[in-house]
Amino acid sequence: MIESMQPDVVVVIPARYGSTRLPGKPLLSETGRPLIQHVVEAVQRATRVGRLIVATDDLRIADAVRAFGGEAAITRPDHQSGTDRIAEVAWKLTTAKIIVNLQGDQPEISGATIDRVVALLDEDPESAVATLCTPIYDDSVFRNPSRVKVAFSQRGRALYFSRSPIPCHQGESAFPANSNVLGYLHLGIYAYRRDFLLKLATLPPSPLESIEQLEQLRVLEAGYPIVLDVVQDSGVGIDTWEDYAEFVKRWNAGGTGVRSAHSPFQPEK
Repeated sequence: MIESMQPDVVVVIPARYGSTRLPGKPLLSETGRPLIQHVVEAVQRATRVGRLIVATDDLRIADAVRAFGGEAAITRPDHQSGTDRIAEVAWKLTTAKIIVNLQGDQPEISGATIDRVVALLDEDPESAVATLCTPIYDDSVFRNPSRVKVAFSQRGRALYFSRSPIPCHQGESAFPANSNVLGYLHLGIYAYRRDFLLKLATLPPSPLESIEQLEQLRVLEAGYPIVLDVVQDSGVGIDTWEDYAEFVKRWNAGGTGVRSAHSPFQPEK
């Protein structure tokens, strides 16, 4: 058992087989193990997580997760977003207070980052959702529509998420306090209060969510605050074959993360 584990914190990883940009992404195995296993092992680096579940609509993914000792839940195939998929699992997690939604394509996210998003929600009772971002220094990342950007207030509340490069630099070429920062890259991790997550899943997709294909915009359009913090974490998601190839190179060059497949998480009784 992990000394500082929080039994009421559950990480749910939504994992679809039919990714538009990278079909079969969770099962890509050029490192010798499926990508979804790398993500599960990344969660093992966190100390505030009591349970981990992979939520999928595909038996191939569920079988792969169970084969390395993970826990998988089969969900409906018609969910429109990862949030809706984890909400289906959250209905049964009656003792959980915080549900962490970690995207199934982030094998290099740090344990400290996962712990931080949980702590952020604990520290802000006014917010029902917490998330994280990291500075962007590379113009190619800033302009890449696969990389989601976020603008936020001085209180640390999200103002908008976009696939476009935001803010648009007109005049001042960079943030005054960080002269080489172009913007902030959203990390695909959220902590929800369970009750709010269940409520959110009853709301229809919002207009901006449908335009940008970003489910977090549903929260903002419904008028709920999202608290966020800036972390120095390069563990961004894998969206393309090129992203995956670079990850494989890094892994083969010396490995990243935790290589043990042992899971410290205990199923709910």
